[in-house]
Amino acid sequence: MYRPQIKVFDCTIRDGGLINKHCFEDRFVRAVYEALTKAGVDYMEFGYRSSKELFPAKDFGAWKYCDDEKILEVTSGIESSMKVSIMVDAHRVKEQVFAPKDKSPVHMIRVATYVKDIDKAIDLVNRVHDLGYETTANIMAVSTEPEPELVEGLKQLAKCPVDVVYVVDSFGALFSEQIEHLVKLYQQQCPGKEIGIHCHNNQQLAFGNTIEGIIHGANFLDASLYGIGRGPGNCCLELLLGFLKNPKFNLTPILKVIQDYLIPLREQIEWGYLIPFMVTGILNQHPDFGTKRRSGPDKDKYAEFYEERLEALDS
Repeated sequence: MYRPQIKVFDCTIRDGGLINKHCFEDRFVRAVYEALTKAGVDYMEFGYRSSKELFPAKDFGAWKYCDDEKILEVTSGIESSMKVSIMVDAHRVKEQVFAPKDKSPVHMIRVATYVKDIDKAIDLVNRVHDLGYETTANIMAVSTEPEPELVEGLKQLAKCPVDVVYVVDSFGALFSEQIEHLVKLYQQQCPGKEIGIHCHNNQQLAFGNTIEGIIHGANFLDASLYGIGRGPGNCCLELLLGFLKNPKFNLTPILKVIQDYLIPLREQIEWGYLIPFMVTGILNQHPDFGTKRRSGPDKDKYAEFYEERLEALDS
C-alpha cells in the first residue's frame, strides 16, 4: 500500500471531458487543480492536445486542446508542486505545437496509442522527449490485442526514451489475473521502464484491478474524482488515496471538491456503473456502444441491448 515510487495521476478533466466534449468551466477546472494540490496528488491531466484541423474548435471546449496559455490562465495564483500533464493521440497528430519544456506549464506528455500505431507513438515520444518532457505510452484497448503483436510493440517501446508504459483497460474487460499477467509482461519486455495502470469500471473492478497492479509493481496509478470518465468511468481517486498509506496525501480537499462540484455535476451528465457498460465490459466491446444506447429512447432495455451485442459478436 505504500511505496515511495508510487505516483498518483488524476484524469478527472481529461477522461471526464470525453462525456461533455471537454466543455468544463474554468471555475471547475481551477477548483479541481487547487484540491488536488492540497491533497498531495502527483500529476493532474488537463485534457488533450488535439488537432484543431481534425477537431474544429466550434465543436469542443478548451480542454480538447490544452493550450499552454489556457493552462497558465486557469492555474494562475495557485502555488503548486503538482505536475501538469496532457495527452496526445499518436494516430491523430497534425499541427500540434509543443514549446520546449522550460517554456511550458506542462511537465508530462502522455501518448495514447494502439499497438498498430506504436511507430507513430515512438516518433511523438522522441519529439517531445527531446523538448525536455516526461513521457508515457498508453497502449489502449489492450484487452483486444493478440499477445504476439503486443509483445512486439513493447519491445519497440523498450528501445525508445519513454519513461512509463501503461496497461490500459479501455473496455473495462479485464480481471485481476489478467492485470497481473500484463503488468509482469510489460516489466519483462520493458526493463527499466515504470509501469502504469489505467482501469475502467464497467464491471466495478477499476479499484480492485488498480490494487492488483500495485501489488505486482505498477507505480503510476490513474484515477479520477468520483470516478468520472467516459461511460462507466475510472478508478475513484478518493478510494485510491484512502487505500494508499502515504501520509503526504490529504483526503479532505478531495471530498470537499467532490461535495461541491462532482455531486452536482453528476445530476447533469451521466457516468458510473450502468448495465449497458457492464454488457460492453463483459463482451470486451467499446463503451461507445453503451453511450449510444444510453442516448436513445431504449436506454433502459438492457436485455435487448445484451442480445444485440451478442449478435454483433457472431456476425
